[in-house]
Parts: sequence; C-alpha cells; structure tokens
Amino acid sequence: MEPQAEPDAPYVLRVAGVRKTFPGVVALDGVDFDLRAGEVHVLLGENGAGKSTLIKVLSGAHRPDAGRIVLDGAPVRLSGPRDAERLGIATIYQELAQVPELSVAENLFLGRPPRRLGLVDRRRMVADAARLLDRAGVPVDPRARIRDLGIAHRQLVEIARALGRDARVLIMDEPTAALTGAEVDRLFHRVRALRANGVAVVFITHHLEEIAVIGDRVTVLRDGRSVAQVPAQTDRDTLVRLMVGRAIEQQYPRASSAPDRPGRPLLSVAGLTRAGSFHDVSFEVRAGEVVALAGLVGAGRTEVVRAVFGADPYDAGSVAVLGRRLPPHDVGAALRAGIGLVPEDRKGQGLLLDASVADNLGLVTLRGATRAGLVDRAAQRAAATRVADRLAIRTVGLDHPVRTLSGGNQQKVVIGKWLLAESGVLILDEPTRGIDVAAKVEIYRLVNELTAAGRAVLMVSSDLPEVLGMSDRVLVMAQGRIAGELDAREATQDAVMALAVGATTAHSPTDPADPAVRANTTNPSDPADRVHPADIDRANPAEPARPGKATRTSEATKATRSKATDKTNKTDKTNKTDKKGDSDGR
Repeated sequence: MEPQAEPDAPYVLRVAGVRKTFPGVVALDGVDFDLRAGEVHVLLGENGAGKSTLIKVLSGAHRPDAGRIVLDGAPVRLSGPRDAERLGIATIYQELAQVPELSVAENLFLGRPPRRLGLVDRRRMVADAARLLDRAGVPVDPRARIRDLGIAHRQLVEIARALGRDARVLIMDEPTAALTGAEVDRLFHRVRALRANGVAVVFITHHLEEIAVIGDRVTVLRDGRSVAQVPAQTDRDTLVRLMVGRAIEQQYPRASSAPDRPGRPLLSVAGLTRAGSFHDVSFEVRAGEVVALAGLVGAGRTEVVRAVFGADPYDAGSVAVLGRRLPPHDVGAALRAGIGLVPEDRKGQGLLLDASVADNLGLVTLRGATRAGLVDRAAQRAAATRVADRLAIRTVGLDHPVRTLSGGNQQKVVIGKWLLAESGVLILDEPTRGIDVAAKVEIYRLVNELTAAGRAVLMVSSDLPEVLGMSDRVLVMAQGRIAGELDAREATQDAVMALAVGATTAHSPTDPADPAVRANTTNPSDPADRVHPADIDRANPAEPARPGKATRTSEATKATRSKATDKTNKTDKTNKTDKKGDSDGR
C-alpha cells in the first residue's frame, strides 16, 4: 500500500467561508477547504461546481469577496499570482500557459531566465532545462519548440515547469487529462515523491478511478458549496451521488440495434493516406451506429478524422457520403454533405471564446440564415434557445461569452451547433474529455438520440470504458494504420490494447475495393449530395431499440466493466491513452 498522509499532520493551507461572485453567478458560496503537509487532497465536483474558481482564488488569480485564506496558521491576502508564488503556491492550469513559438527551455524559465553579465545565459538555460525535464521524467529536447510538441508532451512540460519552482503547495488542475497510462504512472510516481517530501498537493480530476490510487482525502463541491469531505477510498457510487446530488444508474447508456440490423453506409473511407501520418485507412460508418476509433498517442486518429472532414489534406484515397465521393481538403463540401466535427481541442478549434453562447451555437447555420447579406437574427436566436434548452446548457444567458461556461457546458455548445445543422454524420473527437460524469451521461444519451434517428457517429476516444460502452464497433489504429476491428459487445480492454500495440491482428475492416466506397465525385453545390433526414430514414427504417442492448450483459462485457471500475487495476490506466487537457470553467 502507498504511504498516506498522517492524519495529525499540520495544516499548510486552510480556506474558510470563501465566497466569490461574478455578474449573475455565485461561483463560490461559503467554501471550506483544508490541506495538510505531505498529502494529496482531491477536489471533486461537476463542471461548474466551483473547482476552477477555488483554485484561481488560491493561486491569486481571483480575489474572494468574503472568507479567509490561512497559510501556516496566518491569514494571507493574495493580491495576484506573484504573491501566491512567493508564498510557495504553484498552480498547473488545465489551459497551458505556454508561448508556442518559444523553445521548451524558454517556456520552462519564462519570466525568470538565468542571466550572465546582464544577458540571458542560453547555454545554462538549456542545461538547467534538461536537468529539470529529466527530473520530471519528460522525454523532450529542451531546444524543441513548444508548437512542434503534441499536447501530451506540452502538458508534461507544464508540469515540469511547476515542479521546478519547489513549491510547498502544488495545485494540479486535471494534470492527467492529456497523458497516456505510462505517463500517468510517471506523474503519479513524481507526485508520491513530492508527498513524501512534505509537499501538499491539491489534485483535480474527473477520472474517479485515479482518486484511490493517488489521493488521501476528497473534498466534494456542488453548486459552489463544499458538501462533503471523505476518504479517497470512498466507493465510486458514493462519490458520484455526492457530486451530482443523485445516483446515476448507468454510466454508459448505449442503446442501438445497429449491430444486428445495420443501415446503409453513410460514411465510406477508402485507402486514405497521408505520408508520415496515416496509410491505407479504410472503414465505413452506417446509419444508426457508433463506430469508435481507439489507439495510442500518435496512432493517427485525430489526423484521419480531420482529413475526413476536409480540414487537412491527404495524398491518396477517398471519402464518400451516401456513396458520393467528396473532393479532398474541402470543409465546405463536407459541411454540405452533412458531416460535422466536434474537434479534440474544443477551445482552440470548436469555439469563439469571446463570442456569445448564442453566436457560437449559430456558427454553422449562419450562412443558411443569411438573405441578401442580412442575418435573420430572430430565427438564429430562437434556434439557439431551443438547442440550449434541449441540451440543458447551464448559462446565465445566451448573450454571455462562451468562455464563462464550464468545460462540460462548452462541449454542449460545440455539439449543439451541429445539432442545429442537422448533420447526418457526426465525428466526435474526445467528446467527454475534461467533463464530469453527469455531463458525460448527458452526451451519451444525446448520441443515442442521434443514432436512433438514423444518424451515424464516428467517435475518437482514449477512454477505453467509453469506447467499449458507447460504440457498436471498435476500429483500433496503430502507427497510422487500422490494426483491426472488434465488435464492441464482445471486445475487452486487453483486446483493444493488444491491437493498439501491434500484438495481434483482427479481421480487416471495410475492403477498399468495395463498390460502396468507389463512388462518383459529388458536386458540392448540389443540395442532393447532403445527408438529409429523409435520406437517413430511407437508409435505416425506424426500429425500436432492443431492451437488452443498453446493459450489455455478455460475460466478456461484465469482465470489462469490472476492470473499468476496479480502482487498483493497472489495466484501467490505459483508458486515457491520448488526452488533451481542457478547462473545467467555473
């Protein structure tokens, strides 16, 4: 068993009755929180519960309206982040504070570079950065530019930067969101070493299986209030009930008849190839089904779906919708054909953060709502209101900037704009990353609604329980190729990971020579080339879902679920093999 914090260890940090309000929002409403030396204290709550606001108060980014912050027994007033750093409080935010054009070393010592004779000592900076990266277990060249790194490595660099400050209090906001299982193990090893040296760690995560592995105590926030403090070994059901105020009976409520009576292929991909990224990728997604793309970091999943959507070019192959081939690297043609993409980086690629909630919801349909150069704002507003109500988006108002929403509600906005566009093929790239368990279930139910209406969903996910629980078929990518295809009803985490690391080969997916894939090129301006609801209805006649499908009662699936919920099972650490961080919002 891992060493735990002593229950009588001195309190390093205490928060009493902290309140913080924003226009129209009470973000924190009398929160109490304490932190002992040499412990990992997990902060848990739904998106919008107040976690991000609390850590911004502790880091000096926000000033509380009321309440006290006590450090080492003495009240302190944090006027800004520099005050917090001076007092030994370091924060790793989910939104990476990096300059992409600078090197790793320059980012590690941003604002405090080593100097010699008044000039920046670059040789020393690179050497010090190499030692710091080695200490943190980050396999990155300190001279590499940040922009050339993947998100997982950028997250690790940010962690190394915080660890280099030798903080007494370290606040980590979703630090594992972008990490593979091996990287999570390496991070946890470092966190345990910090705990053993007396560092107090505040750890925020939405991955409940991590809590017992790394945590000592848990404080649960709900609606801006601290509602409970429990041991880290508290069972999952209790934690969920404390978070959301109710029990969630079924975490993966997949309901589909697609595996037994698949509809017509809506999306067909054949021989898709781009040098250095992916090679000979072929598959199809049928009406009424969810197809998952699984794999390790660098497997090429995001690159493939971006190429399918037309956002990135490809060298060879084809993409067809309803048998009609789309021109490559043409987002407009993909949109007109009825393809929608919820991107992996929702803040950078899926939202206009300074625009309102209503404007973001209407982005895709803006052109269709424009006549003679004028936008029908009343119609756009009415549509945005309908979808916001349907998705239960929690916001003060549709006119508020979307950046003020929590991560889960921001994700609902990204999905909502494609609902308004009535996309027949929806690509979801890491749709539940960085959002809480209740918001996940809401998104899963929305996926069920879409497939029940005959839409097709292609889902990229690094959460293996999610892959197995919410898909009908699993395509596993390895080194830019499709390594195999599995029936999600019988697949296991071990089988997926075996394919991901190239240990075995399952039956090959869609044959590139399939006539359904070889199709005529579309005319993007032709409305007939779009996936319309009527086309979908003809392709996949309505059929009630089989009652037993939602619970997946096969022995193989029961075994998989058992693994997924066992907090000490190391196999479970593979369920985050390619993740990016994202904000929890307020």
